[in-house]
This record gives sequence, structure tokens and C-alpha cells, in this order.
Amino acid sequence: MATGAAPEAPKPPPAPAGVSVIAQADPNQLRKLSEEFALILKEFEVETVTLREVLVLLQGRGYVLLVMLLALPFCQPIPLPGLSTPLGLIIGIIGARLALGQKPWLPARLLDTRLPPKLFARVFELTQKIVRWFERLLRPRLLWVTSTPRRRQLHAIPIVVCALLLLLPLPLPFSNVIPAWGVLLIAGGLLERDGKFIIAGYVATLASLVYFALSGSALWYAAQKAYEKMLGWFQ
Repeated sequence: MATGAAPEAPKPPPAPAGVSVIAQADPNQLRKLSEEFALILKEFEVETVTLREVLVLLQGRGYVLLVMLLALPFCQPIPLPGLSTPLGLIIGIIGARLALGQKPWLPARLLDTRLPPKLFARVFELTQKIVRWFERLLRPRLLWVTSTPRRRQLHAIPIVVCALLLLLPLPLPFSNVIPAWGVLLIAGGLLERDGKFIIAGYVATLASLVYFALSGSALWYAAQKAYEKMLGWFQ
């Protein structure tokens, strides 16, 4: 019996594995940070995420925002064994090229590295508050801090320092958290020309160096005491 009702439109089939579910945005209309990360989370649902695909999604702000993306997982208490070294290497390469005033670049092998979808999706869900906090607070301030290309290059140096600290596979509490915050603050400041965030990133970098220096001294002292005690057993 005809009812006059319009037939329901068929639902689109789910995206097959290996196919991006993200429609490219207008490059002239930059998305908010929370929108960028929400799209990346959606991409993780199809488990096909590589660094190359993430850069395509991030449009023109790619490499600096990618640095934030890779530092973000280490800004929360969940341990990520085995990830700090490769991700620290990528952050270090990008930071070094920015510091030298060169166009950011990564080897094809790193660009095609697949990110663990379940782990990153879980981490990003836990760090959404950080992203929203950044979104509310980041704005152009203390513009003299980023007023020249040379100064912006200079601010990439602490990113490299923090990346080198992330590279160290040390089983110390907060050994990843503090340098990751240094990277995140400076990258966010560079992205939005926020001098206050960049200065806060320098403070986090200095705190990282002090923490590692004190930890190294404590470990060296403990090793010396253990060595002296071991020698005493044979005397």
C-alpha cells in the first residue's frame, strides 16, 4: 500500500581498511586544534594512520603541529614503552631542520611508519583536556619573541634538546613527561605566535635538564656506593 512517504536513502557503506575517512578541509580555513585532533582520532578508527597521512590531514600547519601531536602522548602518566625513542627521533629531525632554517623533511621510511591506532586513540582521548586548554589559552602575545625568522629558528633549539632527552630509554619517573611539555609549549607558541607559551617551554626545557642532571648524579653516586660495597666483600 502506497503511503506517499519518501523512501529512506541507503546508508553509505563503511570505509574499507586502508582508505581514509577524512574529507580534506579548505586550506584557506584553518581548523581549531581540537578539530584537528578529532579528525585524527576519527582516522585512527580505520587503523590506517601513517605520519604521511597525518601530515596530509594537518594541511599547511603540518610539521609544527605534527611535533605537538607526537609530544602529546608523553604529557600524561600512561607509560609508552618503546615509543619515546622513535618519536623523539622524529621530533629531533624536524626541530633540527627548523633550527637551521631549512624546510622540514622526514625520510620516506619514517613518513610511512604506522602509528599504533588503539594506543594513540586511547592516549588522545585522555589528553583532549590538554588540547582544549591549549585552544583556549593560545593567542598572539609578546610578539617580539617571534618577530623575526632568526628568533623562530632559535626557539627550535630547545625542541631538539627535549627530543634528545626523549630519545633516552631511561626507566625514570617523569623522564618523558617534562621534556614532552617543553616540546608541546614551544611548538604551540610557534604555531600561534604566543611568546608566553614559548617562554614557558624554555622553563620546561631547563627543568628537564636539571632533572636529568640530578638523576644522573644520583645514579652515579648509587653506582659508586654499590661498587665500593662490592669491593668490600672481597677484602
